[in-house]
Order: sequence, then structure tokens, then C-alpha cells
Amino acid sequence: MTSAVPQSVPGPEPPQPSAIQSPFGTAHDATAVVTTAGTVIGWTRSAQDLLGHRAAEVVGRSAGFLLAVPEDPVRVARIVERCHEGSGWSGVAVVRRRDGRRIEVDLRVSASFHLEGQECFLISGRERSPERTVGQSVLNAFLTSAPVGMAVVSRQLRYVWMNATLESIGGVPREQRLGRRMGEVLPGLDTDAIEAVMRGVLESGVPVTDYEYHGWSWADPQREHAYSSSFFPLTDADGTVWGLCYMVVDVTDRWQAQQRLALVHDAGAGIGSTLDVWRTAEELAEFSVPRFADFVTVDLLAPVARPEEPGPWPTGTAPLDTTAGSSRGGDARYRPPMCRVAMKSVREGCPEAIFQIGDMADSLPPPHDVRFLSHGEPVLFPILESTGHLWEAEQPDRVAKFRKYGLHSLIAVPMRARDTVLGLTTFFRTVNRPPFEPDDVLSARELVARAAVCVDNARRYTREHAAALTLQRSLLPHMLPGGRALDVASSYLPADAKDGVGGDWFDVIPLSSARVALVVGDVVGHGISAAATMGRLRTAVHTLADMDLSPDELLAHLDDLVIRLSDEEPEGEVSGAAVLGATCLYAVYDPVTQRCTMARAGHPPPAVVSPNGHVSFPELPAGPPLGLGGLPFETAEVELPEGSLIALYTDGLIEGRDRDAERGMTRLGGALAQRGLPLDALCTAVVEQLLSVPQPDDVALLLARTHRLSPDYVASWDVPSDPAAVADVRARTSRVLKAWGLEELEMTTELIVSELVTNALRHATGPIRLRLLRQSVLTCEVSDASSTSPRLRHARTTDEGGRGLFLVAQLTRRWGTRYTTAGKSIWTEQDLPQTAA
Repeated sequence: MTSAVPQSVPGPEPPQPSAIQSPFGTAHDATAVVTTAGTVIGWTRSAQDLLGHRAAEVVGRSAGFLLAVPEDPVRVARIVERCHEGSGWSGVAVVRRRDGRRIEVDLRVSASFHLEGQECFLISGRERSPERTVGQSVLNAFLTSAPVGMAVVSRQLRYVWMNATLESIGGVPREQRLGRRMGEVLPGLDTDAIEAVMRGVLESGVPVTDYEYHGWSWADPQREHAYSSSFFPLTDADGTVWGLCYMVVDVTDRWQAQQRLALVHDAGAGIGSTLDVWRTAEELAEFSVPRFADFVTVDLLAPVARPEEPGPWPTGTAPLDTTAGSSRGGDARYRPPMCRVAMKSVREGCPEAIFQIGDMADSLPPPHDVRFLSHGEPVLFPILESTGHLWEAEQPDRVAKFRKYGLHSLIAVPMRARDTVLGLTTFFRTVNRPPFEPDDVLSARELVARAAVCVDNARRYTREHAAALTLQRSLLPHMLPGGRALDVASSYLPADAKDGVGGDWFDVIPLSSARVALVVGDVVGHGISAAATMGRLRTAVHTLADMDLSPDELLAHLDDLVIRLSDEEPEGEVSGAAVLGATCLYAVYDPVTQRCTMARAGHPPPAVVSPNGHVSFPELPAGPPLGLGGLPFETAEVELPEGSLIALYTDGLIEGRDRDAERGMTRLGGALAQRGLPLDALCTAVVEQLLSVPQPDDVALLLARTHRLSPDYVASWDVPSDPAAVADVRARTSRVLKAWGLEELEMTTELIVSELVTNALRHATGPIRLRLLRQSVLTCEVSDASSTSPRLRHARTTDEGGRGLFLVAQLTRRWGTRYTTAGKSIWTEQDLPQTAA
């Protein structure tokens, strides 16, 4: 700030003689205004009471006639000189009353001021007494040397008097203030607001205390100060307000402490609003500029900036241990790779930056090395110019930027959280701001510490979320083998970032005899534990499905597994192996009969769209969620004509944000009823229509359109309980294969049929039935009334039998046993020739 010394000082408006009150005493002090020539131009009633002279007898005359003893001219000249300098004067004088009596009076003469073009003094006095003599000396010492700035202003808000403390606080000399208003001499303050408070005190007569304001002072123009002022009206004996006195205290230290506390408090709300590493770093930079600094950079170690890669260095481990024997750990000059993830400047575009967002940045302040990140304390460079030689030697490009954009002060703070090194945050100030101070280091440390915890939380979450998502996607099917029985499409959407990955899964499992199993399930919870549990249940379902169990039996076995996993948990602990709750729907579609058998364990029912577009939700017994135990599961069977659509889904699709499943099912039915869309497009459209906003839970949707296996590709007949029937079975099989164009499989199929029928005749009871199915594979199926399963064994060299199933296993793609209500079926599958596939 600059201010020119005025050529002339305008005088305040003349006060009324009866309205003059001394700023040094009370309403009982005698007060007069005297020019430098000694002429009285103002006289108060209290002066009349003290000396007996009325105003008309004194005003306009020389004040000398009031003195009982003429003053020494040399002494008078010294008093006038002091008042001209702004110091004022106090002392004792002997005066003569109107009745001729002499009295001793304690006098105070103010600093000179201008009134109606004349240079004047304000003189106040009171008759001396022994007690007052001591009190006056104390008062004089207080007014001149008090640590509180004090001033008196007129009703026109012009300075009449001020003490030396106020002069030092404002930094403006006394002679430049007296007779002028605050706004004319203190441009660094919001003087309009302060003068408005003064006018309110003058008009109401009510004091105002502890009025706080901020601004810049000539005494310390490098930083903003805070002041607390109190304003008191000055009145005469009649109660008339003729001016006011105000006192000022510099409360900058208190204000800065409050600012630091507010900064840290607000940082808690402004930093860490997301679980994204880069966004958290951006929030730190955005919060700090311009409130704390003019330019901020945040550089994170590469593994922190990219959490999916190997983790960052914990403090004390080999990469940061400079005493370690490794090439990196033993070399203190090693500069760890850091990525610039955020920066913010008061200048648009951050022209001060050497490195841009995404660049690998070397921003360690010299002469510090890698140990600074792991064990160092924040460093303060209050004046960068004083350490310019260090920067020139190591980072000359940065020095050029410092000088070009006026970066003159720096604080560098290592980012660490939970004994893990994360990166470095650097704060800069430019020429428009005062340099950082040691107290600012505390604020910077606290800001970075809070941000570091948020960055570490985001890093940990991102790594777990990515791992869980990868695990879940690796466990979900990469292809859906619906064969010729089903056209299948699916959609899977993980939960939004707030809740993370869950345990939803779906699957399509080819079964024996052209049947296909559809399964969808949901594990309670989110994260890696839920995804791992989902993987275990999906594997279990595959295993149980290979046993050709009915849907209710499969869910019963799955329920037992969940209970067993929960029982294996230590009491009072919950780990990734625990299943806190799961639901499942299992359905088996048979393209030969066009019927679908289903059972569910606490899962939403499927939706079925008939070929004519009618949508229904079959009344399928709900069944308890997995893990409760002791309750049975029931099956239901529905007919699915060719072209029917069946939809299996998880509750995240229908519940959404409103958590209303019934409304969600209605919306789902409407979405599924769309006509003319390919299955994949319909699956996408359904999800987009039902999920217009990010969902709090995972969503899985599995659509299957049914196809009938043509009767032309199904051949079956009963086999008499006679060993001689085997030859007829082989002959009929050969004719069927020729009709299907599978002559290449005649020999092996005849052998397989012969072995299976012979085993049934020898070891089982009738009725025996043979069925051949041609779809994507050739299926041979022999059914009987026995529940005994054949066992594959290795026959010895001398054994006459026991090689039948071994031969079957060698000649087929796979084989197995399926139990039915009437007994069992032994089935085999053979790949079709290339020409017939």
C-alpha cells in the first residue's frame, strides 16, 4: 500500500462550546478550546463551574488572564511544540477564579488539530487533590503507553486524538491522521463498514464491543491482520454525544489459529468424498487453492496412482531402507517413480507446472532423497530464492518456472498413512501472498494427513474392488452352452462404487439327454468374500448338476453345503469362507417334452413370456434361503412351447432404489414383452429400461428362448427281457443312424448299445427302454427299473467279463447315470461327425 502525505489537513467541523468533552477525563472536567495564539474559542459549562466565568466573558479573549502566575514563554513554546508533534502535554497550573481565589489545576493539552481553519488545542483540567494527583499520573501513563490502541474522533468521524500504540498498529504517522477520516489514511481496511459501526454508536449512544475485522496495515504490509475494536460514545454533562472513543487490539494470532482450525475442519468435509484415488488427490488440490496456497501439486507413487498394480512401499521395507543391500534400497540417490495425479493453481491452466497430469514426476525438494518420503518431516522453504543454488543444481527447469511466475515460498509434505508411503504434496505461494510461516507447516501437515488416509482408503478399496470384480468375472461363464435346446443371452452389472462387487451369478449347464440347466443365485454381501463364496457355490452347483439330481434334491445338497461352511467358522468370527445368506433358482428344460422343472431357495420367481407375448410369473414354491436347514424344497413344472422366453434374474434388477419388488416385477414384465428384438438386444434393453440410475446391488439377468427337439431326431423302443433281443436292438440302431446320416457312428454305437442293453438284461429288472437322441451330440440312453448304478472297473487279464463299461467310456465323449422315479437311466454321448454336425 502507498499513501501520499497531504499538503493540507482539513479541519473537523467546529463543536459547540457546550458540547466539548475532554477525551482524558469525565464529564466533570473543565474543558476549553484554545488557538495556538492563546485565544479561547470554546468554553464548557464545567469550565464555568470551576472558574466562575461564563462563556461570553471568556470566548474571544486571551487565555492568559486566567492564569494567576504568568507562564514562562520558553516553557509555553516547548508545550506548543510537543502538541504540534502530536504528543500533547500534561502538568499543573495555578489559575485565578472569577472571585479572585487561586487554585491549582491538573491540566492536559491535546495534540494540535485544525478547527475552522485555525490550529487549536483541547485543554481540560480539574482542581488538584492529593488523591487525584496520584490517579492522574497513573492515567497519563496508561494513555501514553497502554498496549491498546486508542483514538478519539469527532461526530464527523475525523481523528481528534490518538495514542502511540494506535499509531504503531496502523503504521500511519499521527500527523497524517489527525483531522482526517479513517478511509482517507487506511486504504487496507474495509473502512466503510467500520465507519458504519461508528455512526451507529453516535446515533444510538450504545457502545459496541469486540467488533472484529480484517485487513492490511502499513505496519506489516506482508500479511493480513485481524483487529478487535470497541467503540464508546463521548458525552458532555448534558448527555449530548459529541464524539466517540475507540480502542483497538491486534488479534491476528487468535484469528490465524481460528483460521487453521477452520481449515482443518472444512478439509474433513471437502476431501475424501469418493473412493477414487485420483479424485481424492484432486479434492486436496482444489481445497487448498486459493484458501491456503496459490499452486498445489499432488504426486503419488506409481502403485498408488494405479492401485490394480503391485502395492506401494510400506515404511521400513527394503525398497525404502537405505541401509539395505539391494540396488535400490542401498542407494539414497534413487528417485522413486511418482505420477502427477492432481494440481491446482490460481492461474488458469497451471502454467507453473513442469509436469502435466499423468506424467511421471520427479518433485522431491533438494537436497532430500528417497528417505524423505519414508521418514522425513515436512520441509519449509519460506524464501525459495535463498535456496536457489540447490534447485539450480538438481532441477534447473523448476527454477525457471519459479522466477517466471513468482513462486517464492514452498512447503513439501510426504504423504503417508498406516505406515505406507503414498507420495508427496507440495504447496507454493506467489508474489501476491505472504511467505509460508512455521505455523503454516502444521496446517499443511494436517491437510495432507487427512488426505493421505482418504487416498489410502481409496487405494485399498480400488484394489479390493478390482480384485473382486476380476474374481467374479472369472467365475462367471464366458460362454453359455444352450445347445440346440435354448438360445441364451445374459447381462451382468456389478454394483456401483459405493457398495462394491457382490455375489450374484448365473450359469447354463448342459445335462444328459439334451436337457439344459439354468441357474441364477445371489450371495448376501459385497466384495471379495461375496465373490469367493459365489465361486464356491457355483462350483458346487456344477458338481451336483453332473450327478443329474432333480432341482429340489440339488438345492437340498447345496443347503447342506452352506450350513457346513458356516459351521466351520470359528465362533464369533466371520471370514471369507462364511456364507451369511444366499438364494438360488435352479431350472431344468427338456427339449423333448418341452417341459421345465424348477425349484427355488428364497429367490425371486422366473418370468415366462409365451410365444404370443403373454408374460407370467409361475407360482413356484418359494423355499427357504440357503443355509437355514430343516425345511424342504419343492419343484414345479411348467410347459414351455417352442419360442417361449424364460427370464431368470437377481433381486437387484427388480428392487432398484425404491426397494419395491412387486413394482419391479411389473416393470420387468413390461420390458420383456417387447417384440421383434434379437435376444441379446432384448437383454440389453431390459436392463437399461429398469436401471436408469446406478444400482446399489449387483444385477444378473439370464434370458433363454426355447426350442423343441424334433420328433424326427428322437427314436425309442422297449427292449424285451431276452438276451436274444440284443441283436434286434443293434439292427434297429443301425437303421436309425443311417436315416440320420450318421453311418460313421454305426459300429461304435452298436457296440455301446449292445453293452448297455446287455448290462440291463443281466443286472437290472424290466421294463428296459432304449432311446436315441440326435442334437449337437448323439445320445444313447438305456433305462430300467433298478436303482443300482453300474461301476466302472479294470478287469484282470484272466477275467472273462467286466470290460463293457470300460469300452463304453473309451468310445464316448462322456457317460453317466441319472436316477428317475421309475429307476435309472444309463446315458452316453458321442460327438457327431464333421459332415453331420
